[in-house]
Amino acid sequence: MIKHLTSFIKTVYQNYFEIASCLAAVLIVLMAILMDHILDLQACPLCILTRYIFGVIAVISFIGFIYKKFDLLNKILIIFTSIYGIVISLRLIYIQNLSAEEVAMLPMGCGMPLETQIEYFGFFGGLANVYGGGPTCAEESWRFVFNFAEWGLIFFLIYFICTTSKILKSSRQG
Repeated sequence: MIKHLTSFIKTVYQNYFEIASCLAAVLIVLMAILMDHILDLQACPLCILTRYIFGVIAVISFIGFIYKKFDLLNKILIIFTSIYGIVISLRLIYIQNLSAEEVAMLPMGCGMPLETQIEYFGFFGGLANVYGGGPTCAEESWRFVFNFAEWGLIFFLIYFICTTSKILKSSRQG
């Protein structure tokens, strides 16, 4: 059983990496949205930003699946997007582990929805404001072994490691 599972994972990794990473990213976003509605959770702007980052990974992976000609560029884009996701997830985990006094001193970067901040402050100003975090980012409302931010970090690390290893393996072969 384990041998078959290992063989299946190896086959998917070697032959269907792009479509598998696309489907995984889409499933992560769908699961987060469903859990928001089912558990009546309110995602902070940093959490919403991580969902957008997973969406970008899904789009890049899907384009890479369709256009094999740009394989290296596709993987490099996934690596940079994963790094950005890792940074955002680490910031969210940091904010969630602050004391109540430190949380109260945070700017109100999470006070407005992400779309409103981007509309009001411009794209980069809105992202910088959201990255500052705020008291709503410090709330942990759900946990299954890890919270959303920690799960996001794990998945971004998996994307980063798998994609980097694919690039290194292809550079050794050809």
